[in-house]
Amino acid sequence: MQTKNYDLAIIGAGPAGMMAALRASECGAEVLLMERNNIPGLKLLMTGKERCNITNAETDPKKFTANFGKNGRFLLSALYRFGVEDTIDFFHKNKLNTVVERGGRIFPESERAKDVQELFLRLIKEKKITLIAGCRIRNISLKEKKIEKIILENGEVKARNYLICTGGLSYPQTGSTGDGYKWAKEMGHTIVKPEPSLTPVVVNEKWVKELEGLSLKNVSISIYQNNKKKDERFGEALFTDFGMSGPIILDMSKSIGKLLAAGDVDLFIDFKPALDFDMLDKRILRDLEEHKNKTIKNILPDLLPQKMISVILDLTKIDPEKKGNSITKDERKRLRSFLKQFPLTIKSLLGFNKAIITSGGVALNEVDPKTMRSKIIDNLYFAGEILDLDGPTGGYNLQVCWSTGYLAGESAAKSFSGAA
Repeated sequence: MQTKNYDLAIIGAGPAGMMAALRASECGAEVLLMERNNIPGLKLLMTGKERCNITNAETDPKKFTANFGKNGRFLLSALYRFGVEDTIDFFHKNKLNTVVERGGRIFPESERAKDVQELFLRLIKEKKITLIAGCRIRNISLKEKKIEKIILENGEVKARNYLICTGGLSYPQTGSTGDGYKWAKEMGHTIVKPEPSLTPVVVNEKWVKELEGLSLKNVSISIYQNNKKKDERFGEALFTDFGMSGPIILDMSKSIGKLLAAGDVDLFIDFKPALDFDMLDKRILRDLEEHKNKTIKNILPDLLPQKMISVILDLTKIDPEKKGNSITKDERKRLRSFLKQFPLTIKSLLGFNKAIITSGGVALNEVDPKTMRSKIIDNLYFAGEILDLDGPTGGYNLQVCWSTGYLAGESAAKSFSGAA
């Protein structure tokens, strides 16, 4: 590779890096985009179960950032500069229509993540942005408080400004190796310990394998430690062969991880959150009376998914062949209890291999939220998952990439004389 000077050199051609490259190019900068993988946007192809949950329909920046906890305020400037509506307009103008689904999740109308990736690659080519795939960085050379050059395996790169958006540690098979953290730390940045976030949980109960693939809707799940409720969510969940996943579980996984570090964690599923204990008891009584000559295993499908029935009857020690008119008061109470507080014991989180995103990263107090520029290295910027920002499922985290990438690309391009 021949040495050439660029206005902006970007490390990482994921969603944040590609958006930053496009915006910087629009501002008149000559951009180099470097990607470790042979295929740019590889992780993008996996998002939203390969459908790509582009963003969330929450357009109010303050309400949007509230989903990120105390770190959310950092995002406000980026969202005001390039928010949800801007993101949707960007895709529509580039002939990718979108649809809004449950929970405000926004997807491509085609339901193909590949269409999103191909849109960016087409625009990068049209704007004549230099893209190097399969690019391996050996070292980043500093001089005083500036990056002097990037040393590659087959050459070196010099630029006025540099942007690191290498993602986190989730899905390492897509190239998320944590190199960005290492480089940032070597340059003096603080790295908040990376932890897996939005990840499935593993439970102790072996019989959970019998429920693999069972999807739950409109349930409430509570997390307890030392008999005290620590978190509760309503919505959808999914049984796996090792435990549980789905939106509720993924969104609680970060807090579950912190609790596990302190001790045992219990999980309870309420299959009937719209009914209190008394109302549910009356409902069970009514069903038993209406179907008094049926076996209990044939009565319960009105209350439970078919796959759950044998498990609950086994746990409550109720004979599945017992007739409705023979169910005792004690058996009815046990059944009610398991319908309202179905117990599981959490063993662990699955880890980075299955985590959707990474919690932790470059400390936000060392990055200017109005520009995404480092407060330590004068010509360095950050964007995307490498920052200490992580939100819930539903398109929030990809919006972080679009917004911070856009702002970083614009700021880096406009920081020197001659940019538009």
